[in-house]
Amino acid sequence: MIALIDYGMGNLGSVEKALRAGGCEVTITDQPRVLGEAAGLVLPGVGAWDDCIGGLEEHDLIGPLQDLIAAGKPFLGICLGLQMLFDSSEEGVRPGLSLFPGRVERFRHDLKIPQIGWNQVSLRPDVPHFAGVPDGSWFYFVHSYYVVPDDPGIVATTTDYGYEFCSAIWKDNVFACQYHPEKSQDVGLKVLENFKGLTEG
Repeated sequence: MIALIDYGMGNLGSVEKALRAGGCEVTITDQPRVLGEAAGLVLPGVGAWDDCIGGLEEHDLIGPLQDLIAAGKPFLGICLGLQMLFDSSEEGVRPGLSLFPGRVERFRHDLKIPQIGWNQVSLRPDVPHFAGVPDGSWFYFVHSYYVVPDDPGIVATTTDYGYEFCSAIWKDNVFACQYHPEKSQDVGLKVLENFKGLTEG
């Protein structure tokens, strides 16, 4: 069972539908006990930084989420579900989950902000979530901010939008991406299928 974390924010419906299409049994929940029983955790995020962090706080999910990830529970973060893993964001004032050192910055260039639409990603070949996904595949983005990890070793994909930025991270049991696999057709579905496979290991 995959637990889709409900903290009052995020595109739960489309993520749930895509996970089920990828063969996952899905439970939408805000209960720490259910998160602990799940084979894997998915944290979606749509909206503003402070609202999303506040939603996690209001549902008393920050501590349990930090503990379960630290204990090795397979985790997938999407969009703000990636950004919230870091220390801080230029978008808000609340502290992040601080699971990885780094910050979230706003794009600074003359291209349209937010980036909305399809863009290519350069993949690290050793990331298991990309098994069967070609390098240079196109994924769907909607964002104005991007993560800047202190440790370049966790960068799983990069993307060019005015300049190169980190569009996904991977370390041990944690994979999180700025793009939306649930909106990225076949390649996105393959990422979700691979995540399901990792929860079964």
